[in-house]
Amino acid sequence: MPALGADMDEGTVLEWLVKPGDQVHRGEIIAVIDTAKSAIEVESFHTGTIERLVVEPGETVPVGTVLALIAEPTAEKAAAVPAEQRPAQPLRRKAPPCEARPGMPRARKRPSRQPSTAEPHPAGASSPLIRHLAHDLGVDLTVVHGSGRAGTVTRADVERAAAARQPKATRQETGGRATSRQTTPQRVSPQAARQRVSPRARRVAAELGVNVSGLPGTGPGGAVREADVRKAAAAPQAIPQQPPEAAGREPAVAATPAAERAPAMRQAIARLMARSKREIPHYYVSNTVDMTAAMSWLHQRNRELAVSERLVPAALLLKAAAVAARQVPDLNGYWEDDHFVPAAAVHLGVPVSLRGGGLLTPAIHDAADLAPGELMARLRDLVARARAGRLRRAELTEATITVTNLGDQGVEAVFGVIYPPQVALVGIGKVTEKPTAVNGLIGARPAVVTTLSADHRASDGYTGARYLAALADLLQRPEEL
Repeated sequence: MPALGADMDEGTVLEWLVKPGDQVHRGEIIAVIDTAKSAIEVESFHTGTIERLVVEPGETVPVGTVLALIAEPTAEKAAAVPAEQRPAQPLRRKAPPCEARPGMPRARKRPSRQPSTAEPHPAGASSPLIRHLAHDLGVDLTVVHGSGRAGTVTRADVERAAAARQPKATRQETGGRATSRQTTPQRVSPQAARQRVSPRARRVAAELGVNVSGLPGTGPGGAVREADVRKAAAAPQAIPQQPPEAAGREPAVAATPAAERAPAMRQAIARLMARSKREIPHYYVSNTVDMTAAMSWLHQRNRELAVSERLVPAALLLKAAAVAARQVPDLNGYWEDDHFVPAAAVHLGVPVSLRGGGLLTPAIHDAADLAPGELMARLRDLVARARAGRLRRAELTEATITVTNLGDQGVEAVFGVIYPPQVALVGIGKVTEKPTAVNGLIGARPAVVTTLSADHRASDGYTGARYLAALADLLQRPEEL
């Protein structure tokens, strides 16, 4: 059971996407873990064959508990595979070296943060997630033509194949996509392939007492969505609800109900923030940054882009925050074993407010190396998956510095609480017009208040001031971002 955050002590195996005998590669999604905050997709740390699933779906175990056994390929087996069928080694980008300073301890490898880059597959291969989907939809992967890189079968390929197998009378075109319309609910046994139900739908079903087994779904491939559950709850005569006495006899594979998850998430956040304020000596610095150059460049750039690709100020602010963290590496890393451990790359943590309450802070990996447009696209993707309960382990555990932007809520300045074991949190407010004196003349110019909450054990106020100065300087040269 991986630690999916500094505030996680235990987790529940919600669903296995593999079975004994399956071949998996490092980085492939193999299970869904339910925590106090969200349902998280967990990848394999190794390449090999699934020997045994130790923890059953629905079982809650402490962090560090063995979930499954994977037999790694032996040298003899690897040698027996033709060279052209062996997975190619992934290309790894070498991170820029951190600045050295006298007395700073050398960086050491963090054992709990393992690479999440999936190794490429041979042509036509598929991941456990795709095999699981194909099994649910009754699709034979051996006859599916893969449209992904090197012929890899994708989710869209499986869904197209499933739609092609359905009789025309049982398909209804909705927005150009075929969706299954079942009229007789069928109960799925624990041994059979599990019905596709979104984490949000599971939580709502548990809250409303709706049995999702056999419930018709309107999502891709017949997946059950929240709307399907609420519709079933409003029509109890059509879909029998699960009686309270039967709840204990059903396999415990549903996620924590929303009514229980919200207090649990709040308690987890409370414990972590109390620990942060109790153990970390915070210091705070702030700066008001002139955004005239940045906004002018942004308007000019957006005139050249399609409407769907236009940038917002947050894209420039996040990119500048990431590059500044690379320039001032004393704030980009972790406090561990009573010393600072600098990170080799900038993984920008971005807090996401959930619709049902609570907060998640997924990471945008290698944010300093992304163009503003790509960074904004990554942010949109993270927000959507965070609210849908589809984040991955690495996205919740590998942030090296957090940036919270509350400008869209009208906040002019925010002084946040550091997320341990990180050592800094950057706050960004709303871009507003302020009276500014330039060359002896006062005028209204766009400006933003940037703040920094930092760990006094890892750095001093001078370092924090250097960071905010670097951030302001980068925003005066937006074309270089």
